[in-house]
Amino acid sequence: EKELDVVQRHGLRGLVTSDLLIPATLDDPKRREALDAFILRIRNHPGLYAYHLVDEPGAGVFPALGRLVAYLRERDPEHVAYINLFPTYASNQQLGTTGNRVEAYNEHLRQYVETVQPELLSYDHYHFTKTGDGDGYLENLALVRTKALASGLPFMNIVQTSAWGPTPLASPTGPRVPTPDEVRFLVYTTLAYGAQGISYYVYSYPEHVGNVTEPDGPPTVIYQALKSLTPRFVAIAKELQSLKSLNVFQTGMLPPGTVPLPKKSTFSFDPPVPDKVYQPGGRVEGVILSEFGSAKGDDKAPSHVLVVNLDYQNDRTITLAGPAPLELFDASSGKWSPANSEKVELKLKGGAGKLVRVLR
Repeated sequence: EKELDVVQRHGLRGLVTSDLLIPATLDDPKRREALDAFILRIRNHPGLYAYHLVDEPGAGVFPALGRLVAYLRERDPEHVAYINLFPTYASNQQLGTTGNRVEAYNEHLRQYVETVQPELLSYDHYHFTKTGDGDGYLENLALVRTKALASGLPFMNIVQTSAWGPTPLASPTGPRVPTPDEVRFLVYTTLAYGAQGISYYVYSYPEHVGNVTEPDGPPTVIYQALKSLTPRFVAIAKELQSLKSLNVFQTGMLPPGTVPLPKKSTFSFDPPVPDKVYQPGGRVEGVILSEFGSAKGDDKAPSHVLVVNLDYQNDRTITLAGPAPLELFDASSGKWSPANSEKVELKLKGGAGKLVRVLR
């Protein structure tokens, strides 16, 4: 609570933690009274963004968390009661559900949304390891996207920008510190699946390396990358905020959870991207074609498309064909410019994306 003034002084907002923000508080009259006073003190503070309740809870505590979320919402409807969920590689014991990876995770999401009734879906998934790339990152995005659309909720993806674990530099396994190109891949794939938020794992705890600053303060190359990537994320997310994520198609390699681009689609690539066999643990090569359109009525025709180069190690030039003359969005300036054609050549850095729309 005392750090809210510090946050405000730097033009930021923060998530507040407290030992009162636990379900057991509601069963103790004195602690509940203290929680009420806590909320009254901070709910109008300009540095407050949300109440941080818990990280990665199992389904068994969802009913208790639902009570606490409802209690906070009644007393302060202007601020989110924030909870972050497990990724798909959590065990069934951690999730508190049963079935294979997809079944257990979908049930975890179902119980969370129905029982807790959150205002935001947030989860973390750390994709890059020292032995290769994970095979469930895009699948996790797909599962959360589906649940978010079905429940009418925005979602946020927490991605890695550091490495951690016992002696992380010396260990032959575990997470690796991502490169700026790999972080770009995480940012644009998150956008492609319709996320409205992104968060970066940048903790400077012991046994962590990488991050956005060195231990003595100087910014790292990751900081420099995020300094330009994050405003671009915000610019594109704002353009897509009033729209609905209609389809997320993929060409090239097709890891678990991805959907191939149909032969007949509103937007296509000319020439087509050739198919490639995906090898688990390897780098995904190909292109995402993510369609967005009106969130009103029954109009399912896409008006916007986000094209993402999945190969974060290599740049790609690709020609996008649309149903009418196209416009391109410059995420740096926030302005649209006409392509004067139904086809447009896109030059994409490794892991980068480009937002295009049908000329209005």
